[in-house]
Amino acid sequence: MKETVTDTVAIILAAGISKRMNTGTPKVLHEVCGRPMLAYVLDACRAIGIGKIFVVVGFGAELVKEYFNDDKDIIWVLQSEQKGTGHAVLCCKDLLKDFTGKTFVLCGDGPLIRPQTLQKLLETHNGTVAASLATAILDDPTGYGRIIRDANGSLKGIVEHKDCTGRQLKIKEVNPSYYLFDNQKLFEVLGEVKNNNVQKEYYLTDVLGIMLTKGYKVAVVAAVRPEEAMSINTKDELEKLCQIMKARLDYRKRMSSEKIEYKIQNKEL
Repeated sequence: MKETVTDTVAIILAAGISKRMNTGTPKVLHEVCGRPMLAYVLDACRAIGIGKIFVVVGFGAELVKEYFNDDKDIIWVLQSEQKGTGHAVLCCKDLLKDFTGKTFVLCGDGPLIRPQTLQKLLETHNGTVAASLATAILDDPTGYGRIIRDANGSLKGIVEHKDCTGRQLKIKEVNPSYYLFDNQKLFEVLGEVKNNNVQKEYYLTDVLGIMLTKGYKVAVVAAVRPEEAMSINTKDELEKLCQIMKARLDYRKRMSSEKIEYKIQNKEL
């Protein structure tokens, strides 16, 4: 784990209901290899030195808070009414209004997230950009917001799946919701987001379009592996994700054992 940084915080969105799971359990508490999904996202943030993590809860808030009650680096934020991702982040405004550093915004139901991807975003995000996002290329992009680029390959905006035209639906570069923002610019622009869309929600993705309109620079890096972008809305998808996670954990365990054996053989231990 890296030394704790003070110029970067994280907001994790964890207020979802996940109706299609049919369990009554908050989505982020569904387990993957014996641990709730949210735990893996928290681990990834801590691995790159994030020492202050704002977790936005809604449905089953008390259950989520109780599970992670001993985690002292978490600041809990209540989204009492689910009005979209933009609204969820806006719930953190009073707590972060004076913070002048960088703010990650991540989803709590993405347990395959890797610290390396977050680190890549940090490396991409320099003093000249207002926001950075990491994208993924998927063979089947159904359900994901599409990355819209201009003729020069620069970002024009993100269009949610339900709002895509037929042509946009064919785009395979997607937004798996890995964001890093200049905190002050993030909350400046969030107040301008409208809910003029099919879902009548306040989309965080609209922040990027508004930033571009204002002339702010938005960096894009294709750093997310396809499995990292995997969304979980059904029990079948959860089972598939568990299989991927098990293979990943088995690989790490094997590599760790081989490393220890090498050091023993070479009298380093």
